[in-house]
Amino acid sequence: MELSAIIPHIEALIFASDKPLNESELVELVNSALAFIEDRATPEQVNAAIEGIAEKYQSEFYAFELKEMGGGWQFLTKKEYHRTVAQLNGDKFLKRLSVAALETLAIIAYKQPITKSEIESIRGVNCDYAVQKLLEKDLVIISGRNEDAVGKPLIYETSKSFMDYFGINSSEDLPKISEVLMEELVQATNVRESMESMTPVEDDEIGQILDEEIILAVNADGDVSEAQDGENPEAGSEA
Repeated sequence: MELSAIIPHIEALIFASDKPLNESELVELVNSALAFIEDRATPEQVNAAIEGIAEKYQSEFYAFELKEMGGGWQFLTKKEYHRTVAQLNGDKFLKRLSVAALETLAIIAYKQPITKSEIESIRGVNCDYAVQKLLEKDLVIISGRNEDAVGKPLIYETSKSFMDYFGINSSEDLPKISEVLMEELVQATNVRESMESMTPVEDDEIGQILDEEIILAVNADGDVSEAQDGENPEAGSEA
């Protein structure tokens, strides 16, 4: 089958699908649509078509691109247009996870498969509510039970929706913890070196800026008010 004949069909399938489509699914769908018995599309042809489509939409003239994520391929708007598209989705883009839920999700992502008691031993607090919220948002799933543990507790793992949401194909694509820690260390070192390299003049300028900050005074009634230059912030207002 000619590659030019299947490219439009693959492009249409990926565009119309509400979930990422992988290679085997695309091969089956294309062959089913074109109904060729002898001259069937091959996985190699589908991969070549995907490469061509991806290259096409890398152009700056398109606001979306072809991305591999969640074990398949999907069209996504480019990150430069996130704020624009968010206007159409309203609160959907504004609903954020709490700190507790994010911490719980991170533990599950890096330690999966994992039980709730193991999550709580790492966080040091109860995580019933956080786990429930993650299940409701379909970011984690119950993948079974730990048959070797007392009470056979449930086991949690990240879901396919988690991979779709974060644009990864598997947990192996998550950034390594050592890399994140190293990046934070480098940033802290850069700030420290910048402070140590300051000249006395720069140090005096920073001190002057701090001295010019507005001083807050607390009056006898406990109200906070802005103190004028030369006022003693510890002195209360006259009775």
